[in-house]
Amino acid sequence: MEFRAQARFMRVSPQKARLVLELIKGKRAEDALNTLIFTKKRVAATVEKLLRSAIENANYLNSEKGVDVDVDSLYVKNAVANDGPRMKRIRPAPMGRAFRYVRRIAHIELVLAERGKGHEGLVTTAGEETGAKAPVKRRAPAKKKAVGKKKAVAK
Repeated sequence: MEFRAQARFMRVSPQKARLVLELIKGKRAEDALNTLIFTKKRVAATVEKLLRSAIENANYLNSEKGVDVDVDSLYVKNAVANDGPRMKRIRPAPMGRAFRYVRRIAHIELVLAERGKGHEGLVTTAGEETGAKAPVKRRAPAKKKAVGKKKAVAK
């Protein structure tokens, strides 16, 4: 079973967010929280809040919905920071000119999973099949054209 948490838009560049996310990928949820508490990056506080939200999602399913979840065996299965929309800004420059710059925004997604569980009940993404893989269709190789030779045109 997977538990997801998403931060829609963070005012930090995705590159900076990925530095923090690489620290917690594959770790137990408790170890990841401890790592984030002592990380000296500004985005670490937001990622910590996001991780706590994903843990609470799992805890909610365990207590309210009756889904069998062992919260102590959760680990960070996937942590991704993608580009969000960019804000284009203008800064005044000498002699009446203007310099353009871009404020980048990150879209962060965390996925927690239980360690030691099989693949039953996994959340799938669009186009993905559970179980056996779909057969791959292969194209026939393209025919090569003759290079350098021109056909004679009759008049």
